Amino acid sequence: MGLAAWVMAALAGWAAIAWPPALALLAFLLTCSSALVLMGLRPAIEVREQHLVIGNREIPWSEIRRVDRTAWRSPLVIRLTLSDLSRVLVIYPGDPESSSRLLRQIRRGARQAHLDGRPYHEFWGEAPAPSLERRKPASPRFRLLLPEDEAEVERLYQRLKTVGRLDSKSSSDET
Repeated sequence: MGLAAWVMAALAGWAAIAWPPALALLAFLLTCSSALVLMGLRPAIEVREQHLVIGNREIPWSEIRRVDRTAWRSPLVIRLTLSDLSRVLVIYPGDPESSSRLLRQIRRGARQAHLDGRPYHEFWGEAPAPSLERRKPASPRFRLLLPEDEAEVERLYQRLKTVGRLDSKSSSDET
């Protein structure tokens, strides 16, 4: 598209020789074609299990500390802040659907990052990961039976073990 816009800009330049108002169209087409060519020459973006690849640069997910989206949706523009406080500007010139998919994948991969100013677990509505220092105390045990009832259950259990049954019939009553 950028090359096609350059061709149209050349035609507008040729028309500007005879008709000077075509210079405005020439400037517009040159600006648009330059922007399109720059977008087309952007490095490829790959989302992998362990890292994000932008061109030849691999950025491990654990290095990303902030993912901030700008107001631009298409092309998608994202600012990444890394653990060494360096910043990476990600520009993805895709359609809105693939841009939103890429943004979601980057947000899901950057588990240690703040997403648009909110912690990862809060952004996704997940419970925070339990820390090793703070463990939940054991849940309290509630008594189901009163002490008298527990004694009765224990007595019946002992009788069942010795006799083999709980009914009070004797063998003579069965005949």
